[in-house]
Parts: sequence; C-alpha cells; structure tokens
Amino acid sequence: MSSDMVKAEAVHKSFGHVEVLKGVDMTVAPGEVSCIVGPSGSGKSTFLRCINHLEKINAGRLYVDGTLVGYRESGGKLYELRDREVAAQRRDIGMVFQRFNLFPHMTAAENVMEAPVQVKKVPRAKARERAVELLERVGLGDKTGNYPSQLSGGQQQRVAIARALAMEPKLMLFDEPTSALDPELVGEVLDVMRGLAEDGMTMIVVTHEMGFAREVGDSLVFMDQGVVVESGDPRQVLTDPRHERTKSFLSKVL
Repeated sequence: MSSDMVKAEAVHKSFGHVEVLKGVDMTVAPGEVSCIVGPSGSGKSTFLRCINHLEKINAGRLYVDGTLVGYRESGGKLYELRDREVAAQRRDIGMVFQRFNLFPHMTAAENVMEAPVQVKKVPRAKARERAVELLERVGLGDKTGNYPSQLSGGQQQRVAIARALAMEPKLMLFDEPTSALDPELVGEVLDVMRGLAEDGMTMIVVTHEMGFAREVGDSLVFMDQGVVVESGDPRQVLTDPRHERTKSFLSKVL
C-alpha cells in the first residue's frame, strides 16, 4: 500500500444540499507537519473531521497509514465499518479541537488517564505514571492534581494535547487549537506543538497562525470553497503564492 500517512482521493462531503468538500486530494508523509489555511467556511475543519470519520464522506477515499478510513472496499464498492471497527481506527488518530472538552470533574492527570484505562485497558497505576510523564512533556508537571476550572485556557489545551498523546497515536490532527485562546496564551500551545514536530509526530494543523506554518510546517495547503487551491512549501506559498485567490487571502492575514 501507499507509504503516505494520510492520503485523500477526491473527497466529497455534503451537508444536505450544501457541498462543503468538492473533491479534495492531499497526501501527508510520515513525520510531516502539514498546515491547512483558508477563510472560514472553506471546508478545513470538515476535512479534518473526515480523516477520523467523525464526518462520513459522500465520495472519494481516505487512507491513514495505508488503511481505508471508515469503510471496507469490496468489488469496487464501499461498505461502512461497524462502530466498533471505526473506534479501533480512531485509537491511532489523536485530535485536538478548538474547545478543550476536558472532563470538569476530573483532574488533569485523570483526564489524560481516562482513555488508556477505558479503551486500552491499561492498569490505572501505569496509566497514571504515563499521564504524569505526558503532562511534564507539555510543561504541566506541577498541575497534575488541578481541575480544568483551576487552569488557564492555554493550560487546558495543553492537557487536551497530552490526553490525545496518551493513546500513542501515529497521527495528530489539530483543529485551530489556539483560536479560542487569549493572545498571550497562544505561544505556550504552539511551543508544545513545535516540540511534537521536532519529535517526528505526523501532524495536520488547521490554523490561522501563519508564523507557525512558516516555521514548523513542511507543507502548506490553502483551501477555499471546498477545494485545495494551492499547496507547497510554506515559505514559498506565503511569500510568492501562484494563485490569485491565495494572494487575496494572504494579503488580508499577513
């Protein structure tokens, strides 16, 4: 099969009569950081949610590490997988949302432990040890016993990243992870993501942070109106875009 970590082929997605994705093609290599930018409503977040089958595609194919996501193919036809099979696929795909969605009644460590204990049946003591390690990795080693209400937005988002990492994913998806944060808290989250990139984690990041895309991204994808308009090296796309739609968008955000 393909050596790509992510491969999208002519992916279409509609909500009712509204076609949100109109044939998206994209590949992401293992260890690559791919940043997706574009105006609101261009289909960026929907595409990300399709990668782990939170949204079902209407046409096309999506593969993660060579495996078809959400479906099995037989005789040229797609058959949707059972919920249990989809859940098994999702274990390998970490996702961090705009909103942190932490369990308010659990401490930071308990939030990070929960999925490994419940899904992977990791013993609680081992899961806790790993949770403390991951919280230290994201700079929160002193906050293991704090509840979400006792943490800043940036700290909560870093707990959410640690929680996603606790499942030992092969791919991390970030859906505008800093857009709900106060400006002074954005840097601490981006620093954690920068560290993950340096460690070789494959990442797809929907973001408005052009500086992050330029510094950390291996590729930059500009989406508009449900299609990939332009993609390439982030520095090249940001400084010398080829397409008029890309130029128009970047002139407003840079």
